[in-house]
Amino acid sequence: MEATIARTPLYDVHVAAGGKMVPFAGYEMPVQYGSIIAETQAVRSSAGMFDVSHMARLKFTGDRVLEFLEQITTNDVSKLANMEGQYSLLPNPNGGCVDDIIVYRISPTEFRMVVNASNHAKDVAWIKSQNTFGVTIEDQTDATAMIAVQGPIAADIVANLASDPASFAGLSFFGVCDGVVAGATVFAARSGYTGEDGFELICDAEDAAELWTTLKENGVSECGLGSRDILRVEAGLPLYGHELNDELSPMAAGLGWVISKTKSFVGSGPINQARAEGTPTKLQGIRFESKRFPNIGADVKVGGAVVGQVCSGVYSPTLGCGLAFAFLNSDVKIGTACEVDLRGKDEPATVVSKRFMAKPKA
Repeated sequence: MEATIARTPLYDVHVAAGGKMVPFAGYEMPVQYGSIIAETQAVRSSAGMFDVSHMARLKFTGDRVLEFLEQITTNDVSKLANMEGQYSLLPNPNGGCVDDIIVYRISPTEFRMVVNASNHAKDVAWIKSQNTFGVTIEDQTDATAMIAVQGPIAADIVANLASDPASFAGLSFFGVCDGVVAGATVFAARSGYTGEDGFELICDAEDAAELWTTLKENGVSECGLGSRDILRVEAGLPLYGHELNDELSPMAAGLGWVISKTKSFVGSGPINQARAEGTPTKLQGIRFESKRFPNIGADVKVGGAVVGQVCSGVYSPTLGCGLAFAFLNSDVKIGTACEVDLRGKDEPATVVSKRFMAKPKA
């Protein structure tokens, strides 16, 4: 029996706009509308939007909800003020990752979480299995939609469409607010997955199409999964299943900055050991001299010897060259010349910081 493919509340809007629909994480999603390169450039130069309704949205309530989330996530949830969010991880007992997530504190007894679409069922089952704290967990995914509006002018466009522009314009990174945008009641977070400014807007499913259409009428370009992947690699952001998985320590992926050094949590023992002792491999950036880019799993070589494998690869229109993430032997340093197997041909490249878009320090 074939698995059922779900559709987001914006499916009909995507089809009407000529979106090329593909299966992704159990949903029919637009990979592109026209040119993936043009969509990438729109986000870097002005504003673009993505349907991210396939990502799961969970609500947690209860007197011990903070204690519960401190136990099952790596970051310091206790440091969040009301209406603030943070990037974090759901670790497993072996020190690997169940998923990478966003946690939002609404009040001392209410939190929200966004998790990856491909891990939706797994995450919910895992979280429930750890819930010995009497916390109520509500899955709000099907009842809501989520739109990411990203780019240098994205935040201004959203604020200008809000009934209270100041409440949106005044938010700091990872700040959240409730409000009304283009007539839709939204939960807005100043965050994203592109390295640009913007908002992720959660609204009722029935309001999504009108909100999307109004954003488009106000100069926001429709963008698909293809450009989103390019943008997140350019910005140095990991994708679960590529740079993170159940077996790999997040320390190898360079995510020690979202892992508490002071609290005890599920898997903290193995993760602290990896922090202290190091990991056999380390996630690095690879920059090519040409516009070519590698397939996942391609060998990376230094002096003819294989030193690691590629886990993500894209052509970057922003930088005009191929880019990749790769897990390399931990002794391979930034600046090392390397070659990557591109379909049987060794392509010259250089090991660089995985923050490809970051400006060099003076």
